[in-house]
Parts: sequence; C-alpha cells; structure tokens
Amino acid sequence: MEKRELNSLKNNPRSKMSLAGFLIALGIVYGDIGTSPLYVMHSLMVGNGGLSKMSTNFILGSVSLIFWTLTIVTTIKYVLIALRADNRGEGGIFALYTLVRKRAKWLIIPAMVGGATFLADGMMTPAVTVTAAIEGLKGISFNNNVMIHNQTQVIIITLIILSTLFFIQRFGTQLIGRAFGPIMLVWFAFLGLMGLYNISFDWTIIRALNPYYAFELLRSPINIRGVFILGSIFLATTGAEALYSDMGHVGRSNIYTSWPFVKICLLLSYLGQAVWLLRVKDNPAMQAMDSMNPFYQSMPDNLRVFGIFLSAMAAIIASQALISGSYTLVSEAIKLRIFPRLKTYYPTNFKGQLYIPTVNSIIWVVCMFIVVYFQNSENMSNAYGLEITITMLMTTILLHQWLLMKRFNRLLTSLVIGFFFVIESIFFVTNSSKFIHGAYITMFIAAVLISVMFIWRYGDRLMDDNTFRSHFASLLAFKHQLNDLRKDPSYPLYTTNLVYLTKVHDGYRIKKNILYSILDKRPKRAEVYWFVTVNVTDEPYTAAYSVETFDTDYMVSVQLYLGFRVDQKVNVYLRQVVQDLMASGEIKSQPQKYTTIPDRQVGDFSFVLIKEVLSPDTKISNVKKGIIRLRLLLQKFISPANWFGLSYSDVLEERVPLVLGKVSLNRLRLVRKDSSALRDIPIDQPIDDDDDE
Repeated sequence: MEKRELNSLKNNPRSKMSLAGFLIALGIVYGDIGTSPLYVMHSLMVGNGGLSKMSTNFILGSVSLIFWTLTIVTTIKYVLIALRADNRGEGGIFALYTLVRKRAKWLIIPAMVGGATFLADGMMTPAVTVTAAIEGLKGISFNNNVMIHNQTQVIIITLIILSTLFFIQRFGTQLIGRAFGPIMLVWFAFLGLMGLYNISFDWTIIRALNPYYAFELLRSPINIRGVFILGSIFLATTGAEALYSDMGHVGRSNIYTSWPFVKICLLLSYLGQAVWLLRVKDNPAMQAMDSMNPFYQSMPDNLRVFGIFLSAMAAIIASQALISGSYTLVSEAIKLRIFPRLKTYYPTNFKGQLYIPTVNSIIWVVCMFIVVYFQNSENMSNAYGLEITITMLMTTILLHQWLLMKRFNRLLTSLVIGFFFVIESIFFVTNSSKFIHGAYITMFIAAVLISVMFIWRYGDRLMDDNTFRSHFASLLAFKHQLNDLRKDPSYPLYTTNLVYLTKVHDGYRIKKNILYSILDKRPKRAEVYWFVTVNVTDEPYTAAYSVETFDTDYMVSVQLYLGFRVDQKVNVYLRQVVQDLMASGEIKSQPQKYTTIPDRQVGDFSFVLIKEVLSPDTKISNVKKGIIRLRLLLQKFISPANWFGLSYSDVLEERVPLVLGKVSLNRLRLVRKDSSALRDIPIDQPIDDDDDE
C-alpha cells in the first residue's frame, strides 16, 4: 500500500532545554514538592507534642530524615532512574508499564492500581493546597483591614480559585507554565534566601546531613511517635510521582537542569527552619503561641506579609502538577486500551501538553466536594498521602522489571529496588492510619477507577476472544457478493459511498459484524464500500494515507495517518482521497445530477458506526456476561461521531448482536397444534374497561 500525502500542515519542533523550558518546569512540575516547607516542620513539631518537646537531637534528626528522603526517593529513584524510563518522552506509571508489559501479563495489575491511586491523589491535592494557602491569610490585617475573617469565607474563596484554575487548563500547560514559572522562580529563590538568612546564625546545622542523626532519631525515646514520624517526613516528597508523570509536559532535560536548583532551595529552607527552632525552642513566649508555624515565624517581621502572599500563590500553583499529570496518565491508559477513549486536545505544539475535558471536569467536581466535605485543611491533610504511597510502590515494582529488561546487574538491581520497596512500604504503613480520618473517600475513588479499568480491559478481551467466536472475516472472500449487491437493482441505492470506521487487520481482515451490517441486516447497496482505519502518529502534523483497492473499483481500504495535533475530520480527508483515486483512475467518477456544486464528481457519503449488543444466545458464565454488559454500558457515554469529526455528516449508529460461546442447538421450538387442543390452557385475560361499568 503506497503512502500518499494529504494536505499537510506546518510542522513545529519539540521543546528543547532552554531558560524558557526551565521556567515552565518550575511552573508545572514542582508545585507540590515545592510547597512542602510550608507544613513539614510544623507537622513534625505538632506530632511530637509541640515546641517544648523539640530537643536539639530531634531537630537535627528530623532535618536529616527529610534530606535523605529527598535524596533517596526523589533524586535517586525518580530523577536519576525513573526519568530514563520514558516512552517517547512521556513519563508516568502507564508509560513505564508500556515499556515492560511484554515481560509478564500480571504487570497490568500494579499499573492499574498505581494509576488509579495517583489519579485519586490528584483529586485531593488541589483541594488541600489551595485551602491551606487561603487559610494562611485568615485574620491577616492589611492597612488595618482584615480581608478573610472566618472559615466560610476561606471555603468560598477556595472554590472560586479552584474553579478558575480548572478553567484555564483548556489553554494548555505551556501557557500555565509561562505564567506560573516566574512566580515559582521567585518562590524557590525566596525559600533559599530565607534559609540562608537563618542558617547564618548557626552554620553548624550542616551536621544534620549526617545520616547518623536520622537513624538515631528513629530509635530514640525523644521521638514519641517512633517510626510513625515518617508519616510527616513523607510529606516532603509527595510530589515525586508527579515529577515523573509531568516529564512529557516539560521534557527530561528541563527537569535535570531545574531539580538541583529546587532541591538546594528546599534544603536551605528546612535547615533554616531548624536553626530557628534551635534558637527559640526554650523561649516560653514562643512555646505559648497558638498554631505557631516555623516557616512563617522564621521570617523577618518586615518580610512576613510578603512571604504569606508568595506562599499562597505557590500553594495554588502546587495543584497544577497533579492536574497535568492526571491528563498524561489518562492519555496513556487510553492508548493501552485500559480506559475509555476520551476526547483529547493538544492546545500547544508539544505532544506532552494535552487537555482532556472529561478528566478536568471530574477532578473539578471531586475537588469541590472535598473542600465542602472536609471544611478545613487540617481535616484534609489527615486524609492526604496514603494513595501516593501505593503509587510509589507500584512504580517500584515496574521499575524493577525495566531495569532487568535493560540487562543491569540482576543482584545489584534487586538490592536497589528492594531498598526502595522497603522504605516505601514503611511509608505506606505509617500513612495507613489516615484511612479512618478521611482517606476512605479517595480510596473509594481509586477503587472505582480500578473497576473501570478492569471492566474496560477484561471486557475487551472477552469480546475479542477467538475461543468464543470466529471474530474476523476476509474481505477477499466477499468481493463477489459485494459486487453483486452493488449491481442489484432490486435493492434501492442506500448511498454512493458507504463508509465503515474499523481496523483492517493484515490488509484484508475485518470484524465479521461489518459484513453482517452490509449483507445481512438490511443489505446496503452502494457504489463504493470504504473501510477506514485512523492511525494517530507521534509527530504533530502528519497528514498521509495509504489505500488498497483489492483489484476492484468498489472496495477500498484506507489507512489514515494523522498527527496528534491534526483534527480527525474523517469526512474532509476522505473526500480528498476520493478525488485522488478518481484522478488516478482507481475508482470511477461519481457525477451528481442534482447538486449546488458545479461539475461535482464526488457522490454522497454515509458513515456507519457499529454498536455491539450482547445477544441472549450468548452462552458464557454470568460473571463474564456482567463484565461485558458493564463494558458496553461504559461505551454508551462515548460518541465516536464526535471523535472522528462526523457531527454534521450522515451517520448511522447500528446495533449488531454480540454472540459469545457455543450457541445451544437445543433451542426452544414451537410445536404446532390444533386450536381446539389449546382451549383449556389458562391464559391471562386483558382487563376490559367496560367490565367495570
């Protein structure tokens, strides 16, 4: 099949490492992990009994745990290892699964579990970060005026901000990154400078980087929570998975160049807060303060208002990393056929920057519910973080398979991955107590997502299982029947060009239900029968096609190759294909007697979209029947006509029976009897309204 060009569009290069890319990465990738200094040290202090319980060794050990968690989990696992496991530039757990799925069938389980928990966590993150940010402004006086007085006002403002944030997603993450990038650059610079300011009072705090203090704190009685202190430590690295998922939005090189800057600024902030705590831990006035946050209190008085506003902006931006990462994950799941095909838009010239309206709307609704249900950030944070630990564990399992596939030393690989797995398992255990505090909501969401993925994938496999039915038929075997039908005047002409959107296998095999639609279910007479397959390429502006006519002028198989930024307007492209084939003499011209277009040589088109309906004759288990029915139910919410740009075309959605399993030969048969022999058989009599009178 010779490949030919459609009317092409201008091609644009992919994003490369640059200062602009650096800023976009700051705006998109690091929002979640970049706002952790707002609450990590505060969580550690409150969890251990308050400022009065903060000994020198506790403070040193806490910072040491934070540093080594960031180094081991974020830097080594995600930046140095996971970012190399990309699928054509895309990151995330589904991209990783795509690379290793041929190694074992069971790997789909950690992929689905990890993807579902990440999406569920992404629905909680915007609500937590934005609510916490606005709460920081509650009671703050500006020019002797308090802008936010109570929690009700916090909730209203939070809902408005979240709605605005989700609305601007449609304009693309490149635009968002450009707007947010400079703000996050100022934010990280502010973190670093404030950290240096406080460190200057005690440079010996650098000794906290020694892992000895971390191990000592875990076993020391001064740590009243024991190993469960890691539940607070984990908050410092919750954005690591989003960093991996957002690789497709900004590019690996931009993350490599920006992460060292981000990590240094974060570390300086934690060290600076630690120095401040060492200086004031024995101060009775500070010990008596209600809701004291080391991050804000460690700032000079004349910079505190600016710091509060800047932290509020950074916290709002933090939700972006999870939102954009959710788009990437769903897009990968659609390609893997484990999630319903949702309409996807590419607002910019970079493939990784996409927008899925359905996902955006669902996350927005869930975020609204979470804000209203939990009422404040403290309740939300008690339920936050459990799902992402599960995602990290699932990513670790898949990374192990990827490293083995790359033929790294098997023993060393197992030791490294085993080390990650043990650490993340401890984090999971320490976060599991959050389930009863509200994490059951997001775990329920994750369970629903896993169910959808299972039903979509397993339902597909059942429907395509060749052990149940002869699923495909050869177009070559039906050439003569199609030719006879198109010439048979006893059937009215259904259309000039009859088009089926279907995948043609091996150049000539299609699903049998297509031929059933043409020949058995009201035979459809047409001059030309078209079988069109749409292939989406990795380049943005590909516009090409190939054809196979099977040595006829009435059967055409078309393979369309459209770039991911090219609208799938099948009807428009098909008219060009028809004109090309007529010009080459491969099909006959179709002059129209009645037309508004002078000398029109292309006839009318009718598109048939097949919808399968489970037949009562299906003989499979009730469990499998239930899965297939749910799979077909999910499919009802998808409009193929919109997907393929056929909203204004002549489209027929036709139902065909789906018969699986062996059809019983002992079907119920009617027996003919004389009417006199049936008189004594009791039957339900219809109610006659006249009988009541």
